[in-house]
Amino acid sequence: MGMSNLTRLPEFILLGLSSRPEDQKPLFALFLIMYMVTLMGNLLIILAIRSDPQLQNPMYFFLSILSFADICYTTVIVPKMLVNFLSEKKTISYAACLVQMYFFLVSGNMDSYLLAAMAIDRYVAICNPLHYVTVMNHGRCMLLLAYSTAFCYLHSLLHVLLVNRLTFCASNVIHHFFCDVNPVLKLACSSTSVNEVVAMSEGLVSVMAPFVCIIISYLRILIAVFKIPSAAGKRKAFSTCSSHLTVVTLFYGSICCVYFQPLSSYAVKDRIVTVNYTVLTPMLNPFIYSLRNKDMKQGLEKLLSRIKFQMNRLSTTNSNKIHGT
Repeated sequence: MGMSNLTRLPEFILLGLSSRPEDQKPLFALFLIMYMVTLMGNLLIILAIRSDPQLQNPMYFFLSILSFADICYTTVIVPKMLVNFLSEKKTISYAACLVQMYFFLVSGNMDSYLLAAMAIDRYVAICNPLHYVTVMNHGRCMLLLAYSTAFCYLHSLLHVLLVNRLTFCASNVIHHFFCDVNPVLKLACSSTSVNEVVAMSEGLVSVMAPFVCIIISYLRILIAVFKIPSAAGKRKAFSTCSSHLTVVTLFYGSICCVYFQPLSSYAVKDRIVTVNYTVLTPMLNPFIYSLRNKDMKQGLEKLLSRIKFQMNRLSTTNSNKIHGT
């Protein structure tokens, strides 16, 4: 739908993953299942960590925050996406679009900085184990979290304010399933050069800083592991990092494909890649961390046993009440 001579569009149309009517219900079912699995998986991770004394250390503290960020990440995008699958009017107001963009950027950047914090934690645990408790104390963990949160909120606010200053006067059709920065910028009639310069400078630094931190941490871990004389010791050290490395590869691999390119190069294929880090990775994270981590697996088993016990106890109580009456 075209619009002309407007500086503020009242609403945008989200084109989604597919415009074919026959695709909408299957896509709705697929993404609903993925969303429910994401919510349940990450919620179980959070509850398992909070309820198990053996999981009260910095690595699992950051993992619980990462699971919460992943829930926020998908909730910012998927519910609106599900509504649009079943609606003929796939619109989002201008204000709601900016709000969605803001919280998407906050959640995405939080994921990035939390992965960096977890890499630092693994580096200290493997390379400096005798001082691990003092270096990664609760105060430092909270400081890392506070810095990450404050920076992500300010960084996201900057980019949304820069989008808000643009003029939109041609089309209001966003070729995406949510209000991502690049598809919205492509609709602007005014110059987006400031946005692009900021994205390729401040934006690039904000994304690459945690990535560089992860690379340096793992290079130093690799050097330390090669110095371990026994093969069993090497395997144990690598096993504590394998889950984190898998998530980092999934997350940053997708982001690099979508954002580290000129705005003019943004295409339909990028929508598919975006699904990987906005929906697929948050859904897979609980499986990656639980299946490849013995302590986490045991924590989940304890949690599920407690839930099952409470449900059986509640069922027995209700049954006794019914028979008593």
